[in-house]
Amino acid sequence: MVSLEKNPWGSCSRLLPALALNYRHLPAAFRTSLLGRDYSRDPSSSENGPASSAESGSHVTSENVHPAGEPCQLSMMQTLIHLLKCNIGTGLLGLPLAMKNAGLLVGPLGLLAIGTLTVHCMVILLNCGDHLSQRYTVSFLLIITQLGFCSVYFMFMADNLQQIVEEAHVTSSTCHPRKILVLTPILDIRLYMLTILPFLTLLVFIRNLRVLSVFSALANVTTLGSMILIFQYIAQGIPDPRNLPLVAGWKTFLLFFGTTIFTFEGVGMVLSLKNQMKHPQKFSFVLYLGMSLVIILYICLGTLGYMKFGSGTQASITLNLPNCWLYQSVKLMYSIGIFFTYALQFHVPAEIIIPFAISQVSESWTLFADLSVRTALVCLTCVSAIIIPRLDLIISLVGSVSSSALALIIPPFLEILTFYPEDMSCITIAKDIMISIMGLLGCIFGTYQALYELNQPINHSIANSTGVYA
Repeated sequence: MVSLEKNPWGSCSRLLPALALNYRHLPAAFRTSLLGRDYSRDPSSSENGPASSAESGSHVTSENVHPAGEPCQLSMMQTLIHLLKCNIGTGLLGLPLAMKNAGLLVGPLGLLAIGTLTVHCMVILLNCGDHLSQRYTVSFLLIITQLGFCSVYFMFMADNLQQIVEEAHVTSSTCHPRKILVLTPILDIRLYMLTILPFLTLLVFIRNLRVLSVFSALANVTTLGSMILIFQYIAQGIPDPRNLPLVAGWKTFLLFFGTTIFTFEGVGMVLSLKNQMKHPQKFSFVLYLGMSLVIILYICLGTLGYMKFGSGTQASITLNLPNCWLYQSVKLMYSIGIFFTYALQFHVPAEIIIPFAISQVSESWTLFADLSVRTALVCLTCVSAIIIPRLDLIISLVGSVSSSALALIIPPFLEILTFYPEDMSCITIAKDIMISIMGLLGCIFGTYQALYELNQPINHSIANSTGVYA
């Protein structure tokens, strides 16, 4: 077992001094929260020197990675459920518009390429984490990204709740193609956010991923139900696709890039999921299987949705669905799925921040500190959504800044820093640099566009997705 003291890359922790924890002062349940193992269980690990480290490193088992008494050991099926759910989020509904911004040919191919690169970078992140036994270099970015996703979820749920309630009087039992009708909001969307806040606070008090897997399965069921209804509608009566452009302009392709990167919302979860598996050595199979299913779903929904609605494709595919109770239920079921997915995305920053917080208090105050931090973080995501109550801008900012950095920029550079002393090939170095440059360009242009839109006057008729369509 490689001890923290003997880790030659231990200086990485100085990038985030606030997270440089003394693990021996933490409760056993939290000593494994970040790295997936308890380094304080073997006091001799730092005293026996390299020989002992090498010897124990050659006999790593699930018991080494998960100490006795660790309450959260996920099966392969539970891990797959979590992986699917944390990738099937709000960004999925914007993929038809992303295809419109790229073109009928470039869109599916571009989505496949970006998905493949993202999975490759997930593997890099896992390999570097295993090699260094520390992940402080990405902890801060994980916190920002995952809390950003949570803010998007807050906005999405409030937006859909507002639409369901305030469109009720114009919703019919007969499903006809949607017509545009400007509606005046009855209540400010911020009030809907405050309504959701206490329920989400109670949800994140659940700290065990095994328990959350039950809610994750429920979220998958509701999401599957909504996906079935969406596919059932868009697969009928598709117009002749030959009228659609195969290649769109390069400016709109940048919008496609930002939307697609944001859609892969599970990047930050792979470290936590692997660490909490009963057999983490099998995580690669789960990752490739799960992400293959996710990419296939993305391509099918995006392509069919664009072919169905063509130039009239809206920011969210729910905008194009008929305004009847059957398809209004899509918003309700998808919002329920997002509600439970919030707890999964929240789990990552919580497991990074909470161990530091409880290390500052006595053991009798541990539970209080834990719940207080969780409550504060949920309130922070709510406030962030209230400050910028525009779903499109939140998605753009999070996707361009945090998602691009975590998915494409950081992992390749981390691989170079980690494995360069082991004589990396020039081809691997060149590959990593190219991926990072691609992510950096997407980050710069996407952030610029989001900030530009933020400074424009708000058009209340389009500010919040489907709020004005009936």
